[in-house]
Amino acid sequence: MAPQRFHEQFDQIQRSLPDVPLAMGPDDSAEFIYEQGVVLARDGEEARLVEDTVRAHFTEAPGLTADTIRRAGPRTNRSGITRIQVGDPGQGLRAGGGDREVAAALRSLRQAEGRAGRRLVSRNHLVSIAVNACPGDEPEPVARTEAPNPGLDSTPYDPETAVGVLVVDTGLMNDYRSYQPLAHTQGDAQTRETDDQGILQQYVGHGTFIAGLVAAVAPNTEITVSNALTDAGAILESEFGEKLFEAVDHSGWPDILSLSAGTSNGRLDGLLGVENFMAELLQQRTLLVAAAGNNGSATPFWPAAYSSLPAYEHAVLSVGALRGDGEFGACFSNHGPWVRSYAPGERLTSAFTGFNTPVPYVYQHSTYEACRYGFTYACTCQAPSHTGELTERQTNGSGKADQVMFDGFASWSGTSFATPVVAGMVAAHMTAHQLTDPRLARQQLLSANTEFAEVRGAHVPALRPAGWRAVPVAPTA
Repeated sequence: MAPQRFHEQFDQIQRSLPDVPLAMGPDDSAEFIYEQGVVLARDGEEARLVEDTVRAHFTEAPGLTADTIRRAGPRTNRSGITRIQVGDPGQGLRAGGGDREVAAALRSLRQAEGRAGRRLVSRNHLVSIAVNACPGDEPEPVARTEAPNPGLDSTPYDPETAVGVLVVDTGLMNDYRSYQPLAHTQGDAQTRETDDQGILQQYVGHGTFIAGLVAAVAPNTEITVSNALTDAGAILESEFGEKLFEAVDHSGWPDILSLSAGTSNGRLDGLLGVENFMAELLQQRTLLVAAAGNNGSATPFWPAAYSSLPAYEHAVLSVGALRGDGEFGACFSNHGPWVRSYAPGERLTSAFTGFNTPVPYVYQHSTYEACRYGFTYACTCQAPSHTGELTERQTNGSGKADQVMFDGFASWSGTSFATPVVAGMVAAHMTAHQLTDPRLARQQLLSANTEFAEVRGAHVPALRPAGWRAVPVAPTA
């Protein structure tokens, strides 16, 4: 059942990126999304090797042509990546379908990669905020009289000792300072919050919600929010690394970088597009806290899965989501040995928008009669029940959907939100123990933790902040 929502989101993302032909991979599955007709290689000699090898392969392969093999524009940058076009999007590439030119290009380099001892070529994957390609759920309005969850920690804010946290996400809503815990937060504005009818765009408020969670768990933080992922959180891998560089160049390398975005790629060695950024991260003192993703899968989700690579063990902390009671994994959470920690990520409450003037939102996805991942508790797949525009458009063409009003707070679920909870817990540990090394704080926090949860039959470290309130979980009827 899970691919249905993925396909709904695929159609929505393709509409938001009309000039980028996208495909689902591998082989039309719902594991990841990538740009059709394009592969990535490192600049310089490797890019030339890829071009020559692919051209020779296509010349020998019946039914394929080498005529369109070329550099796809001057996309060389600090990330050290070149886009190489291997197919013509205007010639026979079917929307959403597989891409035989890219598949052939990848196959043609296997022997060369074996000789080189490392990957030389990659698809150009679509990276998205971790609610985007397969959302845990959509935000629900919460009355202002209800306390945020996690609740606000009482530690005072001290600008002299505050821990620096950079959130790379969708930016800040225009009224975020109306929420007092975010009064000293700074950063980029969320672009185009509403459409022409004044209705909230899909997934705006994501960055503000995350900042509110960090501030609740760790008030003694200097939070900066970057809108590097402002286009509904969807960005090509070829541009992702550069956006990360721009974010830290603008704000400086922080103590903690909270990132609720990524993609799987069917591999165990990371993303070519962020290779240079991750190498630079190792030279810094910054701790990257990254979301494990919401595909309900054990397939590594990058950059979070870098935490399982020995070189990055102390520099990256991957975060999965626990369900409302904090005892088991949330149905949507990715999982596996590459996920190093889990935190509450279902039905959290934080700042959203509408503090000054209520703002309407139209649901995009319909809830299901049963959990789309086969779980038997009343998860966010099923409740609160609503009808979504994308679902209705795909099933009966009507587009009729439920509408709600937001006037400040929201309840939302996803590994996107478990991630800032853990980032806040690391920051709070630094403040409590007067530490200046976030990687040491990560190590101490995990070593001292004695709480566990069960995720797909495995006992995993569970990080539950003191101010978090468990939400009762009921079995399905």
